[in-house]
This record gives sequence, C-alpha cells and structure tokens, in this order.
Amino acid sequence: MTVNPALVPVLQAFAAFANTDWSQMPVDVARTMMDAPLAEGEPLAMAKVENLTLDLPGRNIGARFYVPEDASETPPVVMFFHGGGWVLGSLDTHDGTCRELARASGAAVLSVDYRLAPEARYPAAAEDCYDACIWAEANADQLGIDASRMAVAGDSAGGNLAAAVSLMARDRGGPALRHQMLIYPVTDTNFETTSYVSNGGGEYFLSTGSMKWFWGHYLGETSPVDAGLARVLHVEDLTGLPSATVITAQYDPLKDEGDAYAKRLTDAGIATDHQVADGMIHGFFGMTPAVPDAMKWVNHAGANLRKALA
Repeated sequence: MTVNPALVPVLQAFAAFANTDWSQMPVDVARTMMDAPLAEGEPLAMAKVENLTLDLPGRNIGARFYVPEDASETPPVVMFFHGGGWVLGSLDTHDGTCRELARASGAAVLSVDYRLAPEARYPAAAEDCYDACIWAEANADQLGIDASRMAVAGDSAGGNLAAAVSLMARDRGGPALRHQMLIYPVTDTNFETTSYVSNGGGEYFLSTGSMKWFWGHYLGETSPVDAGLARVLHVEDLTGLPSATVITAQYDPLKDEGDAYAKRLTDAGIATDHQVADGMIHGFFGMTPAVPDAMKWVNHAGANLRKALA
C-alpha cells in the first residue's frame, strides 16, 4: 500500500525539514518550528476542560483535564502523555487528540505537562508521569473520577512514557492500571532496523537524525543500557503488566521497535491488540483535521479504552 492520499500535501508541507541537520539544531529553534498545534476549526466540545497544577513531591507541573459530554457521573480516567521526543510538545500540541480520545473512550483524560529534556533529563519525564498517576488517584474525589479504572496512553515518546509508567506501577505497588495505550511508541535505540532504513530518511516526516537528537537530549550522559525506563524493549520481565493496545504506522522509522514491543508483551502473556496502520506515517494519530482516515484509529483506540475501563 502507498501513503494515504491525504498525507501527500502534509508531507509536501514537511518537505522543507527533510534535509535538516538535526545534530546542529538548537532546542529553542526546534520548539518554535514544531510546537505549533495542528488545528482546524473549533475545538471538539467537552463537558469540561480545566487547566490544573499538580503538586508533586519537590515540584509542580501543569496538566489539562478533559471530561467528554457523554461521560458517566464518575468516569474512568486516561492519563495521557504527549509525544515530541521528550524535548518538544505541550498540552496545546495534543489538545485535539485528548479531546478526540475522551469522546471516543467516554473517559476523562488528564494530559500531563511533564518536564522536558534537556532541561530535565531521563528519568524526569517518566517520574513526572508516574507521580501524576499517584496524584490523580489521591485527588480522585476532587476530579470526580473513578481512579480504580485508570489507563495510561501516549504517542511516540508519550507511548514510551506510558510503557514506562506501566512498568513503574507494577514494580512500585500501584496504581493498578487497567490498560496501556501505546501509539507508535519509542522502545529502543537501535537505528539500524528495517523500518529505520526504509523510512528514516526524512521523507516521511520523522527521521533517523531527529531520533538520535531526541535520544541524546533525553539520556544525556546516561548510557542506553542503564536506561531501562526508556529502552523498554530490553526490560527483561514484562509479565504482570496491564493489557495493551499498540498501534504502529507503515511508513514510520519506529514501526519495527513498536511491533517488537507488542510481540514481547504478547509473549509475556499480556493481552495485546497490535495493529499496523496501513498507509500512515509517524504522527498521523494527531492529524485527523488533515487526514480523515486517521479518525478510525482514534476511534479504535477509544473503543479499546472503553472496553478495558468498563
């Protein structure tokens, strides 16, 4: 299958970045270029959208809380961690995705504004996301949610963080998560996979050079072999984790490592729905205004969350 036709103008718009030398890219310039939200028209209506400050041990971080219009009186909650290579992204870049996921799942969504690298390197982002789950459980009454029905979700680096938080919750005695929703997750530092070789040249938006840049900023001086909460594909024991949905994209450098993580989850006895989105590129999940066929994947993710959180 070729690239989805709706992605052709999107890729043409991204073509100027295809030859970017990411090794020389200043972080502030990358944020200016990449952190403009993809929006079209009025945002999807919610029963409630509220910006919050989460008081975590030793620091405060921001968050945004969404309640869909058809939510039950005490809905379950999806903890959402945005993508952006642990360096880019914000509550605003993923506002549309969180609204769509809330509507599709019927759950409240708490989007976490975790600390970014290189200002806060590994494992700061993972610790922020985990502590946000602890905060949500402790403040469930204030939020009006049923924290006993909690899932984690994220795209790209956010999918990596959702996988990491699932491991942390298992190993630290909670919260008890019902599901992990991993959208084209980062799971490894191997840049020689078939999908990297085939799709990493920049013609499909995400490039090998940009991923090396992201990893370098996130890990800093930490060796990948010492970063188990980042290089999750190499975690020895994946038993005892929540059920999973793993969605990868056909033309994504990260496809093979996402597929491999889904297989490892399945082999560990974790109920895993693994789907490859044909014709799609990295980032498609957040491109529904421009790529109508992406919505079926948002709805698929929402249906899986609805079932897992029932």
